[in-house]
Amino acid sequence: MIDVSSKEVTVRMATARGEIGLSHEAFDALQHNASPKGDVLTTARIAAIQAVKATSTIVPMCHPISIESVNVSFDLEKTVFRVVVTVKVSSCGKTGVEMEALCGVSAACLTIYDMLKYTGQDMTIGQIKLMEKSGGRSGHYKRSH
Repeated sequence: MIDVSSKEVTVRMATARGEIGLSHEAFDALQHNASPKGDVLTTARIAAIQAVKATSTIVPMCHPISIESVNVSFDLEKTVFRVVVTVKVSSCGKTGVEMEALCGVSAACLTIYDMLKYTGQDMTIGQIKLMEKSGGRSGHYKRSH
């Protein structure tokens, strides 16, 4: 791990986004809360929050950090049978929260897959990316597309 002891404590924020493409059957089950495993989006939200908090145990060189807030949202795109997951993480610390936001998105998408796989495995997880970050030495970043 890198030494962050000389860095200043600043407010850190990161927003990540990813998506999971579903079959018509899986999307229908999601919309009607018909998964035998329970409420898919509530469970995916919990998975995202847990993953954010556990990032340093999943990604070997990440520092354990204090998480101030996690916001998870889902956008159901009905015309293309896709769920877009957005995770925003905030912290006051010496290192950024980009990995935590990315890890949260990944866990939410994997949870959706797991809870809907009974409809078939024809799902695709992708486009996981950092959308915005602020705080720290490198300053503000916002994805243009």
